Amino acid sequence: MSSHAQQAQTLVEALPYIQKFTGKTIVIKYGGNAMISDELRKAVMSDIILLSLVGIRVVVVHGGGPEISAMLKKIGHESHFVDGLRYTDEETMDVVQSVLCGKVNKNLVAQLNRLGGQAIGLCGMDGAMFQAEQLDAKYGLVGRITGVNPEPVENALMTGYIPVVSTVAQGVDADTAYNINADTAAAKLAEALGAEKLILLTDVRGLLRDPKDEETLIHVLHTYDVPALIAQGIISGGMIPKMECSVEAIHGGVERVHILDGRIPHSILIELLSDRGIGTMLKKEDEA
Repeated sequence: MSSHAQQAQTLVEALPYIQKFTGKTIVIKYGGNAMISDELRKAVMSDIILLSLVGIRVVVVHGGGPEISAMLKKIGHESHFVDGLRYTDEETMDVVQSVLCGKVNKNLVAQLNRLGGQAIGLCGMDGAMFQAEQLDAKYGLVGRITGVNPEPVENALMTGYIPVVSTVAQGVDADTAYNINADTAAAKLAEALGAEKLILLTDVRGLLRDPKDEETLIHVLHTYDVPALIAQGIISGGMIPKMECSVEAIHGGVERVHILDGRIPHSILIELLSDRGIGTMLKKEDEA
């Protein structure tokens, strides 16, 4: 097939997907390597702009672990982790808030704008979007989300903006901000928005039956499969909280959750607008 015919074929293949998703809301959790590498970041940004231009309501939720660690190192404050979560004392919380709501958020907004998108930055405290209480004293100022107000995001979408949301929450049990897990925040926001899809960009191919073999990718998963896969150790480590919040999102009304490899350029477009699903898709029990 000539390259022109191939290009045409790709566009024709995308059309039914564009028709299906236009006007729908898709929440993308953005982090990991896709955030660090310039080339991958540009690919993610252009995917987001393309989806937005074909009428899909795209919401970006981001973390920023590496940037937080780098800033803490700069000020000579060591990072401690408890059960895989960053222990957040007051000084760390100040850095988390400054880096996530400030530097990382505004850089992403600026980059989307430079590439021709119309983005606006929101922090989880704006409009009390994420409300949280302390998860457990052993983690310090790490919060568990108790409420979500999607209105600031809805307002941004209605006026044609791509909302870019940083995951810092307003404390409801104390006068403090809380550091919250970005996957969980994205899942809760997707629920509150009645999103069609939640996409979690990660640094793995998706869920693998054998973590050492990328050929063992599980393409489709039902929510009822998850407990058994956790018991068998197939879902382990950092994939457990990802999967648990994905299952919750589906129970909360999100149609599909996709766990995608952010290291593959344009993985979002390939997954959403083509017949070749490249990650792991999670869906409801009652769907074939």
